[in-house]
Amino acid sequence: MKLSPAEARRRFLAAPVARLATASADGRPHLVPVTFAADGDTLCFAVDRKSKSGAELRRIANIRENPRVALLVDHYDDDWTALWWARADGEARVGAPAARGGDDPGGGPAVHPAVRLLTAKYPQYARQPPTGPVVVIRVTRWSGWSYAG
Repeated sequence: MKLSPAEARRRFLAAPVARLATASADGRPHLVPVTFAADGDTLCFAVDRKSKSGAELRRIANIRENPRVALLVDHYDDDWTALWWARADGEARVGAPAARGGDDPGGGPAVHPAVRLLTAKYPQYARQPPTGPVVVIRVTRWSGWSYAG
C-alpha cells in the first residue's frame, strides 16, 4: 500500500539511520548509511570523526557534482505484513565544516545549526560533535510503501 507523503515523512523522521544514495556526474551510484536530523522538510547530516577512507568522501564529491539525492529508511520483519519503507528525494548542498571556527554571539565557538540538531538527536554527537562538512538536503518529495496500513 502506498504511503501518503505525510505518513512517509513521519516514519522517515522517526528512524535512527537512513541510506543515502548519490550519483557522480557520470551516473555512478554510491550508497552509504548516514545519521541525520530534520528541520521541517530539510534534512542534514555531517561528516563525523569516525575513520573514513580518503580526505574527500565519495558522498561529498558526488553531491558537489550532482546535487540530486535520495534517502531511504525501512523496516524489515520476518512477518512480511509488517514491512515498510519511506523515501526522501531532494536537492543537497555541501556546506561549511560543522565547526566553523570563530565565536558565536553567545561567547562560545561557532557551531553549524545542523550540529545542534544532530547533537539533540544523537547522544554520541553530544559527546563528540562532528567537525567535517555539513550537508543540507531540501526534500522535494516524500514517498513510501507499507504491506499493511
